[in-house]
Amino acid sequence: MFAPAPRPLHAQSLFSPAITVNDEVITNFELEQRIRFMTLLRAPGDPEERAREELIDDRLRNQAVRDAGITVTDEQVNVGIEDYAARTQLSTAAFIDALGEGGVAPETLRDFIRTSLGWRELVRGRFLNQARPSQEEVDRALSQDQSSGGVSVSLAEVIIPITPETLGQAEELARQISDIQDYATFSDAAARFSAAPTRDRGGDLGWLALNTLPPALRPTILELTPGETSAPIPLPNAIAVFQMRGIRELPVPAPRYSTIDYAAYYIPGGRSPEALATAAEIALQVDRCDDLYGIAQGQPPEVLDRESRAPGEIPQDIALELAKLDPGETSATLTRADGQTLVFLMLCGRTAAVNEAASRDDVASALTVQRLESFAESYLQQLRADALIIEQ
Repeated sequence: MFAPAPRPLHAQSLFSPAITVNDEVITNFELEQRIRFMTLLRAPGDPEERAREELIDDRLRNQAVRDAGITVTDEQVNVGIEDYAARTQLSTAAFIDALGEGGVAPETLRDFIRTSLGWRELVRGRFLNQARPSQEEVDRALSQDQSSGGVSVSLAEVIIPITPETLGQAEELARQISDIQDYATFSDAAARFSAAPTRDRGGDLGWLALNTLPPALRPTILELTPGETSAPIPLPNAIAVFQMRGIRELPVPAPRYSTIDYAAYYIPGGRSPEALATAAEIALQVDRCDDLYGIAQGQPPEVLDRESRAPGEIPQDIALELAKLDPGETSATLTRADGQTLVFLMLCGRTAAVNEAASRDDVASALTVQRLESFAESYLQQLRADALIIEQ
């Protein structure tokens, strides 16, 4: 459990100054005690060098705590010692006895715990409001998962809308486009025939992580080589054709998502100028999915769907549109009811598979702790920079 105790220092009197921090003395006795403490706990690094650095930091912490008017009670120290001892799988009494056998005085442990508790209270009081994450930051954290690798693909698309009257014509057009094997001709077809917003840039979707695409579409995409074009892919009220522009390994692991949260608001009129204008107006009014409840207020419940589904359960045309969006972004490409209803689609968020069971409170708490640690370290470095430190 504990390492052998080091031999004591004899070069100078134990109670003579070893270090002075802003006119406060750290004695050789304190230095020897901290060296023993660090050695018994098997702390990494050189025990004497680490003891010096930690004692300097502790003096600076204590001075800041005192200046802030913070007092740590003996009862708080006792509880802190119990918590610290529990980390070693020993009872409090056994832990103190083990330290004593290694030459560490009880007061050394009490001073160490008192400093830690006072500093923690100071940091929380000074930085807690700044450290608390926003809802958007919690959303991003829930969507992060570094457990799996993957690839990304560069695609271009042509999305051909269909109605019962135009189905045959659309199918023939899709077959012709699927025969295209060069980028320029495909981009021209996208600009002329595609209903997706990407038509303005020749159908270019840019780079997408493969596992954000609909699961049923991934094998089709992976079969393509750069320059190749897919066979026509039927979607609700549309036919899609894709061209592979590039494929590459992701430099960092790609997230695997357990659920996708999205909202769909239905606008009568299909892709008429009036319906598209309404969608454009709504896009300016909403920043997050909850804002759509205000848009739908007073209308029949069926005008708004809010869904949270596993990727494989999402309709393929919706899943494809969602793959192009970041949380809070919208699309007005899709239709329903044989093209008579425009779908205003909004991505609310994605939940990474490893974070499925993590509550928002858990994530927010973890982010807060991480940020408090960062603030504390920066504050301590500032105190060090401003301090007068003299080593004997």
